[in-house]
Amino acid sequence: MKDEREKWARVRIIMIGTFFGLLFLSVTCRAFYLQIMQHEELVKKAEKQHQRVVSLTPARGAIMDRNGTPLAVSVDMDSCYAEPRHIQDIQGTAAVLAPFLGTSQQEIVKKLSGNKQFVWLERRLPPEQAGRIKNMKLRGIGFLPESKRFYPNLEVASHVIGFTGTDPVGLEGIELKYDSVILGNTGYVITERDALGRDIAFKDAMVKKSEPGKNIFLTLDKNIQYNAEKELAKAVTTSGAKGGMALVMESDTGRILAMANYPTFNPNAYFRYSPVQLRNHAVSDSFEPGSTFKIFLVAGALEERLVKPTDVINCENGSYTIADRTIHDTHSFSRLSVADIVKYSSNIGAAKIGAKLGDDRLYQYLRNFGFGERTGIDLPGESPGNLRNKRRWYGVDLATISFGQGVSASAIQLTSAVSAVANGGMLMKPYIVERILDDSGREVQRFEPQTLRRVISADTARKVARIMEGVTTNGGTGMNAAVEGFRVAGKTGTAQKVDSVTHGYSATKRTASFVGFVPADKPKLTILVVVDEPKTSPYGGVVAAPAFREIALNALGYLKFAPQGDSAKATKGTKVIEAGAGPPPPQEALAEGGLLDMPTEGEIMPNFRGMSMRRVMQVMEKRNINIRLMGSGRAMEQNPPPGQKIRGTDEVWIKFTPSA
Repeated sequence: MKDEREKWARVRIIMIGTFFGLLFLSVTCRAFYLQIMQHEELVKKAEKQHQRVVSLTPARGAIMDRNGTPLAVSVDMDSCYAEPRHIQDIQGTAAVLAPFLGTSQQEIVKKLSGNKQFVWLERRLPPEQAGRIKNMKLRGIGFLPESKRFYPNLEVASHVIGFTGTDPVGLEGIELKYDSVILGNTGYVITERDALGRDIAFKDAMVKKSEPGKNIFLTLDKNIQYNAEKELAKAVTTSGAKGGMALVMESDTGRILAMANYPTFNPNAYFRYSPVQLRNHAVSDSFEPGSTFKIFLVAGALEERLVKPTDVINCENGSYTIADRTIHDTHSFSRLSVADIVKYSSNIGAAKIGAKLGDDRLYQYLRNFGFGERTGIDLPGESPGNLRNKRRWYGVDLATISFGQGVSASAIQLTSAVSAVANGGMLMKPYIVERILDDSGREVQRFEPQTLRRVISADTARKVARIMEGVTTNGGTGMNAAVEGFRVAGKTGTAQKVDSVTHGYSATKRTASFVGFVPADKPKLTILVVVDEPKTSPYGGVVAAPAFREIALNALGYLKFAPQGDSAKATKGTKVIEAGAGPPPPQEALAEGGLLDMPTEGEIMPNFRGMSMRRVMQVMEKRNINIRLMGSGRAMEQNPPPGQKIRGTDEVWIKFTPSA
């Protein structure tokens, strides 16, 4: 019996020993896991419980124009903070600080009351303001360096650059699009907390300064941008318009040299402006392009060899009915060549060319030119415009779209499409950021011109360019865009706006525009000017073309392009006219492939009576004579009479009558 009891005693001792041994082993393993394996994570958790991190505003990289001129910079400024536990006289301190911080004494007392060890009083103070507070050496008041965004050129390029909030996070423009690139690393200061979570002191005055982000160089040129903004503002204000847009693009690369909006705003005080004023309308808005669309209509028809510049089309004396709609021209024309349809901006002629091209092909050419889709420009909020699928074209749609009605496009789309004509038929992707550099000045990324696709042949592009030159010569709707010393190719546009109430076309509101490129023979710059709701005149040739001329003249001079001698003498002395005001002047003589030169003063008028139109045009081309052709059939009347000298001021014409 005794042996039995001893045996069970040993078993119990072994069991208890084993239990405590396992318990000790588990505690040891857990301690190892917590102290060795989880050490770093637990330390961080512990620090979070007794430390508070106060973030400092991160520094943003600079935004420069293509020449390195600063457009947006970050400047170091002092932010004022308080340590309430170290302030003995809160009321007195608040009374002293209130005038310097631009706030009430009660507001400061409210911030200083409570158990907080650290509180911001004012962020990013101006240097003189911070200096005055520092000189008072107030107990418990200190300063930490923070970065503030500053725009040294105020309104210049504000819609492109954008602005930042107090965070500072980019809210518009380049600041928003490249926010993650521009934004630097956040700085911080650390305070310690007691067991109740109250701030008690700074931890070893531990402060990490903000580190700047990368610097961005734009394709914009500040000088060209400034001039574009100035001329656009002049065009808008003198015409009593609601607003406007202007773009200057390198024709062969897609680089944006200027992008202007009016009204503009000061990004240093963006909060004073409405959201509409802050929006970059040149990218985010679309409008009906009107007659500028005739450029792409004619380009498609020429590319398909459906027409030639010399082909004559019956323009129905200014009134033409299609389906249930009647199309009108501003002035009555009987018969016009394809080139003159563009020159005098005949809607009826455009509708008939559109009928030759057809729904499928017109739609495809417009899509190829980039309409109905975003260009991909590196700016936020781009509008794709509106080009309905051809399956949704009904009745008169083909005709109206042919002259730019019932379709919408953004300013950047229109400028890119015209550049494709200027550069020989290649659609380029527009871009506005040239390169990105790090804080040490090392280039980390560069953007190059990007070709999207060929839209028309080089030969067709040359023909369209020559036709567009006629728009800016005597009698064309864009005479006011002529730049002395340079050949100019362009097109006017006047489009009705849709009434937001009736959803029909407004009887009074118009969008007037002019788009073109210079020099026409070797295009360098494509320029667009759009004036929204002008009151003095609805015509693009009157309100937008003069701004185009001044922007082009300044930009060409600034870029050191030499005038082309006598190339623009024919435009000297031209006066401002409204599109189609009065009877059309003598039209330009045409040969396939382009316009003929003006006749030499003193040329003898031949006898054209009895000749066919084809024979007359052969004589015109051979003798370099500029004559207006009217009617069809055989030449029966002419002015001046045969044998008389032709002077530059003469109205030279031939009337044709069908043979019996």
